[in-house]
Amino acid sequence: MREYDYHKATSPAEALDLLGRYGDDAHLMAGGTSLMLMMQQGLIQPGHVVGLRDVADLQGIQALPDGGLEIRATTTHRQVERSPQVAAYCPALAETFSRVATVRIRNQATVGGNLVHADPAQDPPPMLLALDAAAVVSSKGGERTVPLDGFFRDFFETAVGEGELLTSVRLPPLASGTRAIYIKFLPRTEDDYATVSVAATMRLDADNRCEDVRVALGAAAPIPMRAKRVEEAVRGQRLTPQLIDQAADLVREEVDPIDDVRGSAKYKREMARVWTARALNTLLEGGDGSRWRRNGQA
Repeated sequence: MREYDYHKATSPAEALDLLGRYGDDAHLMAGGTSLMLMMQQGLIQPGHVVGLRDVADLQGIQALPDGGLEIRATTTHRQVERSPQVAAYCPALAETFSRVATVRIRNQATVGGNLVHADPAQDPPPMLLALDAAAVVSSKGGERTVPLDGFFRDFFETAVGEGELLTSVRLPPLASGTRAIYIKFLPRTEDDYATVSVAATMRLDADNRCEDVRVALGAAAPIPMRAKRVEEAVRGQRLTPQLIDQAADLVREEVDPIDDVRGSAKYKREMARVWTARALNTLLEGGDGSRWRRNGQA
């Protein structure tokens, strides 16, 4: 691993100044759980590392006046998992962060680092997509907001450009009656990456007609992705298990998985269908997904 100079930033402005000074030879680090591994593997070899853990403006969780939620970039997964504000906003979001790897990793890994790393198999992005989250990105020129649906560009690539810093994630208010779920297929150990994961939010009227729905998948394409054809097939419909199963069939045409140690692309395509149907049927029944978490299988 190449030697590098470490710079401890104390404000977003100082971090941006350091990025501007060292350009392509600089890399930001928050928790470091992904960065250090990539450096050890020779995938990234920066000459300068800018540490963000002492930047107070990048830490914390707060409920917004409109009922939404803001999670700042260097908040750890464990802090999200245990946050009363997150639990009050959406229990499924806290549950999602509790499913990431091990407690040791969750105590170190940060929300912003997870998103910028852009690994399509990570747990939080699908749930954040299903909740219609947006990333707040800052530069010396100001601040811009990027819907998470357009934030991920390719394997390990995001909309964060040169000289920019992800500062927070903002989630809009949840409409009353919104149900949410995150489940994943784990053929190995509970701290492993999922073969396929599914997050969904749904709102039903008194007759089980779907007023709104969002479905997102992880480990099913080069990026965490929305299953928009599935959404279109159920939105506005009076839902039944049969209709949901038919809609879930469409996900096979949307995903683009790869062959790897967790399964073939063909197998993952089928698992995307199975677990999408399970997620939506569980929401229809008013469940929380706990029945799929036997033996580490969800």
